Amino acid sequence: MPGGNRRLGRELALKVLYSLPDQNGDIGQIMKSFWDNFSFEDDVSGEADAAVVPPSPVVRRFAESLVFGVVGHQQEIDPLLKAFSTNWSLDRMARVDLSLLRLAAFELLFCPEIPSNVIINEAIEIGKRFGTKETPSFVNGILDKISHSVRSPAQGSG
Repeated sequence: MPGGNRRLGRELALKVLYSLPDQNGDIGQIMKSFWDNFSFEDDVSGEADAAVVPPSPVVRRFAESLVFGVVGHQQEIDPLLKAFSTNWSLDRMARVDLSLLRLAAFELLFCPEIPSNVIINEAIEIGKRFGTKETPSFVNGILDKISHSVRSPAQGSG
């Protein structure tokens, strides 16, 4: 899948993960509701989205695999985030930052075919778009520590 499609998949997954604390119910139903109701012309932050039409089935599957992966492994991901986010508790983090960290940590842990530097760079770029001015450096610092902890040096680059 070309990089732009993966970026879009990650951005869509981030939007779902961001909304989860406000949702009740089965993750499958939440995903269905997201695809049924999401306006691709104006995204949740109110700015024009790159996708003016619904994403391709490939992008949709990638986004769903990320969401289901994060939700399914959150009990493994959150302790790792706590361990590497010095002086920050998860409930003190901005929701965008926490959602982005969970997403990238899932990829670092469970997607060994994707190089660490790609995962971290994608998180930084997505953080620039959806987070605050501090988000890129914040997520970079935590994800770099996680990457060095859970991946071998050979998995660091493509």
